[in-house]
Amino acid sequence: MIVRARLSSWNVIYSLNMGIACAISYWVMTHALASIVDKDSEFLGGMWAAVATLFVFRASRGDSLSAGASRLLATSVSFALCLAYLWFFPFTVLGLAALIGIGTLAMMLLGRQEDIVTTGITTVVVMVVAAISPTDAWQQPVLRLVDTVVGVGIGVGSKWAASYLYSRAVGK
Repeated sequence: MIVRARLSSWNVIYSLNMGIACAISYWVMTHALASIVDKDSEFLGGMWAAVATLFVFRASRGDSLSAGASRLLATSVSFALCLAYLWFFPFTVLGLAALIGIGTLAMMLLGRQEDIVTTGITTVVVMVVAAISPTDAWQQPVLRLVDTVVGVGIGVGSKWAASYLYSRAVGK
C-alpha cells in the first residue's frame, strides 16, 4: 500500500534550507582549503563539511543542537586517536582496527554508546584518506575536525535561523 503524504510549506522550507546549508558548507571549506591543501583534500573537506551539515538537520532546533554536540564529541574522540596514531605510525589495517576498538571503548566510557558509529565512521575516513595520501598523514585528523566544526556550525545555525524565521512568519 502506497501512502501519499502531503507536503507542508515547512517541508519545502526545510528541504531548501538543508540544500542551501550543505552548499554553503561545501563552498566555505573548498574555498578555505584551496590555498593550503591539494585539490583532492579540498574536495574531501567540502564533502565532509556538507556531511556534517546533513548530520545535524533534525526535526527540532533542540534536536539539531543535540546532534551537533554529538557529532563534535564523536569527531573529537576520533581526532585525538587518529592524530596520536598518525603522528607516529603510517596507516595499517591493524592500526585502523585498533583505533576503532579504542574509540568504541572511549565512547562507552563517556556513556555515549549512540555515538560509537559516528566515531567509527570518522576514524575510517581519516585513516583511509591518510593511507591514500600518506605524506603528512597526521594533517588528516586536523583537517577533518575543522571540516566538521564548520559543517556543524553552518548546519545548526541554518536550521535554527530557518525555524525561527518560519515560526515568526506563520505566527507560531
